[in-house]
Amino acid sequence: MTAPADFCQVAAAPGLPAGRLEPGRCSVQALVRGDSEIATASPAQRWLLVEQPGPWGVDALTQSRFDPAVAPRLAHRARVEGVRVLLVRRPGDRLTDSQHRWAIVDGRPGVEGVWWSVRDSDAELVDAPWDGSVGERADRPLYLVCAHGGHDACCALRGRPLARTMPADDVWESSHLGGCRFASNVLVLPHGFYYGQVPGDGAELVEAHAGGRVALPWLRGRSGLPAPVQAAQHTARGELFLLGVDDLLPRDVRRLTPAGVEVERWVVTLAGPDGDIVTEVESRPSEESAPLTCRAVHPAHGRTWHVRLLSGV
Repeated sequence: MTAPADFCQVAAAPGLPAGRLEPGRCSVQALVRGDSEIATASPAQRWLLVEQPGPWGVDALTQSRFDPAVAPRLAHRARVEGVRVLLVRRPGDRLTDSQHRWAIVDGRPGVEGVWWSVRDSDAELVDAPWDGSVGERADRPLYLVCAHGGHDACCALRGRPLARTMPADDVWESSHLGGCRFASNVLVLPHGFYYGQVPGDGAELVEAHAGGRVALPWLRGRSGLPAPVQAAQHTARGELFLLGVDDLLPRDVRRLTPAGVEVERWVVTLAGPDGDIVTEVESRPSEESAPLTCRAVHPAHGRTWHVRLLSGV
């Protein structure tokens, strides 16, 4: 793959000078290698968003201005209930006082929703209901842009300018989303669509979701779905032009090879508009190993995905 001439450039945000990434940064090298971002969305299906301006360390929850006595208890509850905690802040106001907002997000198909509340203290979050029974329900897409420089510099250098310029009503900077080498990374809630290498100000992504569609060129996958399903959906969307956010829900996943072998295969069945769409999915390690984040100590192999539509075309 030939990288674009400006592949090290970082877009300028209003009032800020343009920046430049060092050529060795993970997001620059991922572009040079042509790393595929398909089927790399997180396994999370529920999120707790906690507004917390100010600096975030490597572990945002415990290395921020969040109450240190509360953080371990909140993290424990989140692990038990299968909820991912993300710190969020409005773009450009990291040092301002927070309004102490928080939200519970459910991305499971058929029950998607975002409910915002306000807390008087961080300790309230430990006992608050996380089932959508409290708070005000949001009626528009929510955009989280990873800007967690304490975790990976690429996320800050690429994410913060995007968050400041994205033309949407509800945009937040977020702590670590995953897939740092694909910065700028965006998570669209409540459906849980992950995007990477989002260009410009993200206007095409926002336009797509305003119309109830995914933005396929930058789609990493839908959070909570197994990676083979994400890969099958991506190929089927492209070949069948089914871009609706609720299109191609999984009906069945059948593994054809043992887990952990070098080349893995599945048959994935998706729900199409006129009947089932059956796909054959294969995954293998990338040919080249490389550091997959700026903080990586050792190189690793990513996974590549190869999908063939068997029926429903």
